[in-house]
Amino acid sequence: MEAWMNTISPFVRKVKILKSSSLSGEWVDYDHVFTYIEQGEADFILNGVKYLVQEGDVLLMSPFMSHIIRTTSAAPVIQYIFHFDLYYDGERSAWTETGITMDKQRQIPEREMRLASLLPISHLRPADRIELKRSFLMMHKASLDERGNNALLMKAVCIELLFLFLKGQINSGSHEGKMTKGWVFIERTISFINGHYWDPQLDNASISKHAGISTNHLSFLFKEQLNITIHKYLMHVRIEQAKQRILEGGKTLTVIAREVGFSGIHLFSRAFKAMVGVTPSHFQASNSKLWK
Repeated sequence: MEAWMNTISPFVRKVKILKSSSLSGEWVDYDHVFTYIEQGEADFILNGVKYLVQEGDVLLMSPFMSHIIRTTSAAPVIQYIFHFDLYYDGERSAWTETGITMDKQRQIPEREMRLASLLPISHLRPADRIELKRSFLMMHKASLDERGNNALLMKAVCIELLFLFLKGQINSGSHEGKMTKGWVFIERTISFINGHYWDPQLDNASISKHAGISTNHLSFLFKEQLNITIHKYLMHVRIEQAKQRILEGGKTLTVIAREVGFSGIHLFSRAFKAMVGVTPSHFQASNSKLWK
């Protein structure tokens, strides 16, 4: 064990259990993301390297490691996830939300990158999976309780789960990933869409022009590597942005539709229902308690 490992003092920021059936976009976080696969199989693309993960695998993503998930099994993927800092810092501990919302979050202390050189995937033996799930569920329960001593419990569990990840590295030789074909163009496209989804004129031609590749070839790469069309990914980003605005409250659906790139409320409503399963107005009514 390296000497610096004796100095770590983790701060657990968020604990959650997610169930997903399809690609949900690209994430880049300012903290570490620990993910255990409880069910299903998926391709994880981490900084352009693709790993096929399945039940019993653990992924550890360092700050600013971009990651895309695409399910590859009939069963939805269930992930046990927690976000954490490797070292406690008073200012950073006040950042309770995940995702980058402030410029200062882009300034990563050097000591937070000490795990970045590790292979980001481990495969756990059955006995270790049982131990991990028991500990994670204890952490999850503690995260829902606001009593002060639970922060210490979550810190202790975080160290235990990091140990299980490192222990599983011994069994991860078969999980070496390979560079995703055309990743530079896919990443460029995703970044451009995330920054320009609000433009109603955004289409495959303008997106591929920015990516520096032909429209046909970019469409081929998206379908081959992510199993999704460029247009569907754009729709996903727009609808996710719309959902966030609806939950925040204070704006009409017409205004929200315009802000996320739809030329009219009717087109927005049809796209929203096709992707979410309910109309925007129904979604708004069902979640009104979150923002009233």
